[in-house]
Amino acid sequence: MTKTALEDLAQCFEMLRPRIDAALAASFQPGEGCPAKLAEAIRYALLAPGKRLRPVLVLWAAEACGADADAAMPAACAVEMVHAYSLVHDDLPAMDDDDLRRGRPTCHKVFGEAMAVLTGDALLAMAFRTLGTAPWPPETVAACCAALAEAAGPEQLVGGQADDIEGPMAEANLAQLESIHHRKTGAMIDVSLRLGALVAGADAVRLEALRQYGRRLGLVFQITDDLLDVRGEEASLGKRVGKDSAAGKLTYPGLLGVEASLARAGQLVDEARAALAPLGDAAEQLAALAQFVLERNR
Repeated sequence: MTKTALEDLAQCFEMLRPRIDAALAASFQPGEGCPAKLAEAIRYALLAPGKRLRPVLVLWAAEACGADADAAMPAACAVEMVHAYSLVHDDLPAMDDDDLRRGRPTCHKVFGEAMAVLTGDALLAMAFRTLGTAPWPPETVAACCAALAEAAGPEQLVGGQADDIEGPMAEANLAQLESIHHRKTGAMIDVSLRLGALVAGADAVRLEALRQYGRRLGLVFQITDDLLDVRGEEASLGKRVGKDSAAGKLTYPGLLGVEASLARAGQLVDEARAALAPLGDAAEQLAALAQFVLERNR
């Protein structure tokens, strides 16, 4: 992918982010009974600076399947709410014990641990309220709620995180590592694409193509994240580096080495792009995005 193409894709991201941020801000209008401190913490977590990768995937998947991106905006907001909740909880001392996220103190550092737990709880509930009140046919609302619940549940996001904090087994291998990250990272990337496709009324062929693409993109994202933890700069990333190896976590560079990790990521990018063939030119942005994720520096 040329430098110009990467710059064009980055520009597309920058054009979408204000729309997504505005929709996120509008999605949270605290009513009577929501304490002011909780409302402040929710806004702090939900509107923190970020790539908004998952909402963008929702919108681009909807477009690739023939829908207008705006129709899928409630799903884009719901996915980002779940993502924000997961980050707030992951950063807690009982989990990854991080004090910096997206260049700012983590939620529990600003508002306290108990309020951070409640903030995550609230964001998860808000995600399903956002889907449940979306202006879609009832069957689409139900399918989207079920898909997001599965992705965020004990077999996927939460299960992957549980295995991750337990630490590597005695005989760590690539299959074990990818099992964790298909769930911990990949599930939310996969469901982002699925939600966009469901809103668009995509057929089984398109849904499967996006599923295969999403499984690979999730691993590319995680490999890149692991490499950035080894080789990145804290100022650029907005979070501590070197913490995974210090904590003894199972990572791609730790298991395979840096060069083999890069080679694995490159292979997965090729497979992800190939998986999009049934969508044709409509998936051009998604195809480019796989390379963009591989070459990101934050």
